[in-house]
Amino acid sequence: MSPVPMRKSPKTPRNQWVLSTLLFIGLIALSLYYLTNPQREFEKQFADAKEVPISQVTQGYAGKEFEKIILRDNKVFAVMHSGSVVQSYKESRDSISTLGWNDPKNATVVEVENREVTNLLIAIVPDLLFFILIIMGVVWLFRGIARSQSTAMSFGKSRARVADAKEVKTRFNDVAGCEEAKEDLVEVVDFLKNPKKYIEMGAKIPKGVLLVGPPGTGKTLMARAVAGEAGVPFFSIAGSEFVEMFVGVGASRVRDLFIRAKKNAPCIIFIDEIDAVGRQRGGAGFGGGHDEREQTLNQILTEMDGFEQGTNVIVMAATNRPDVLDVALLRPGRFDRRVFLDKPDLEARHKILEVHARNKKIGSSVNLRNIAKQTVGLTGADLENIMNEAAIFAAKRGHKTIAQRDIVDSVEKVTIGAEKKSRKLTKKERDITAYHELGHAVVGHLCPESDPLHKISIVSRGSALGVTWFLPKEDQYTTSKSKFLDEICGLLGGRAAEELIFNEITTGASNDLERASQIARNMAMRFGMGDESLGMVSYGERQGTMFLGTDPTMSRNYSEEIAKRIDTYVRDVINRQYVRAMGMLKQHREKLHEIAQVLLKKETLSVQEFLKMFEGKDHQEASPPLPAGHSLPEADEG
Repeated sequence: MSPVPMRKSPKTPRNQWVLSTLLFIGLIALSLYYLTNPQREFEKQFADAKEVPISQVTQGYAGKEFEKIILRDNKVFAVMHSGSVVQSYKESRDSISTLGWNDPKNATVVEVENREVTNLLIAIVPDLLFFILIIMGVVWLFRGIARSQSTAMSFGKSRARVADAKEVKTRFNDVAGCEEAKEDLVEVVDFLKNPKKYIEMGAKIPKGVLLVGPPGTGKTLMARAVAGEAGVPFFSIAGSEFVEMFVGVGASRVRDLFIRAKKNAPCIIFIDEIDAVGRQRGGAGFGGGHDEREQTLNQILTEMDGFEQGTNVIVMAATNRPDVLDVALLRPGRFDRRVFLDKPDLEARHKILEVHARNKKIGSSVNLRNIAKQTVGLTGADLENIMNEAAIFAAKRGHKTIAQRDIVDSVEKVTIGAEKKSRKLTKKERDITAYHELGHAVVGHLCPESDPLHKISIVSRGSALGVTWFLPKEDQYTTSKSKFLDEICGLLGGRAAEELIFNEITTGASNDLERASQIARNMAMRFGMGDESLGMVSYGERQGTMFLGTDPTMSRNYSEEIAKRIDTYVRDVINRQYVRAMGMLKQHREKLHEIAQVLLKKETLSVQEFLKMFEGKDHQEASPPLPAGHSLPEADEG
């Protein structure tokens, strides 16, 4: 199969503006030339001259009636003493002597201006240039009109970007941490490379492959890797590029895209963010069933279902909202295979970090596996950003290689935000922030199901006045009720410490209360962890449609009585855990004062320093000496 030629857009001359400017200047110059031509000025001066026979001019010369006679080619202008002018014509063979106008005794001045041009080309050049420029201007005008008409005619053409088979350099080795997804896509690659063996066996490759996963998990990168491995052209377009304000444009672009793809088969069509046009039909839109988005979706459905046998065109699409897609789009024969790309686990994060470290100068002391352990919940895009920020830190600090400290700072900057040491707090605010963060640390440390403490800081980051890290030891896929309760208790530790030490409360716990309330509400409504009055029932129905900017992800399908019970349960859980946190802090009040004085001086405490003061002994293996990744640190918003 020969490489598919790239579709080239019509080139616009680089000197288009230069040519237009020169044309405009030329027209102005010739216009000025004709307006200021001496001949025209002369003829304008004697425009009212009376025409007489040449014999009368000769008689007037003999009678000394003229002050001046001007011969201009074959024209004769005689100026009388009174200022009036007469005009006549002479034969071309006549001269002054033959006309008798050379009498030395006659005071009449005779001026001769011989303007006969021997070179015809020089005579017609000004006029020729003028008309050429006029013609060029007219041609230029019509070319602009034709270009605008061509643009209007191509409005319904597909705007898909085409990457030739030789241009797609991405391979499966460049996509780390998605082994299961790769296995599902190997069949697609093998079919594009060797379609004959599948056809002979009577097998049909899926016409559509839907890549589903959270943002940043590598869906687009995986699609390019499939095209690179198969060595086929890659048509890439976003779902939003189909839809315009004009009805029918989206459907026209879909038709044009599939026509181009069939001509270049075997190939891959990749539609990113397909939920922009693939949402469920018959919603609450103003256009009913005839709006532009639904027409575009209908055309996509028709094209995917109407593929001719043996075209070898595979449609791949990506979305992070599969719940909102139309059911007709997901049925067998269209997008009949789903490939899930979830957030990477420990091993996957380690491999992703190694991939993004290939083109960077990494120091020998850097341990990427330790970094992977502390970036729980981060996606591939987050990890790429961390390595890029680390390189920026190293370059800014003048390092020859990326050091461990650079990656530490980049993790903290990406996950929480850059330090704001310029933010000046009053002494009372610093004291409240220190005790607030220690309240989180002490309560979280004493709760058996809480994630291990990692670091405490009262240095401002983003909108947070202080931060407490709790770093999970490993990836977790399920959460128990006791862990939820311990997490709520730890979140309320900051507010409890404020009330215990200062006998007042501040706005610093606003984010903690929001998160604690949300956890308790999810326990009651989604996870069946409420009391007996609620039972093991999931309340609230998920909705996948949007209307006027609202996102009703959960619709109410329960009574007012159940809503009251849910509110009561959430309030009781929060109150019980708050009393529990207050009891822990009262029991260790002296330690709280002791550690707070150290934290106010150092501003940052590691887990080893905290445990040494809290328990009175060293803990060398409590936590690796790196910052937390994405483990939802406790943050106080000031």
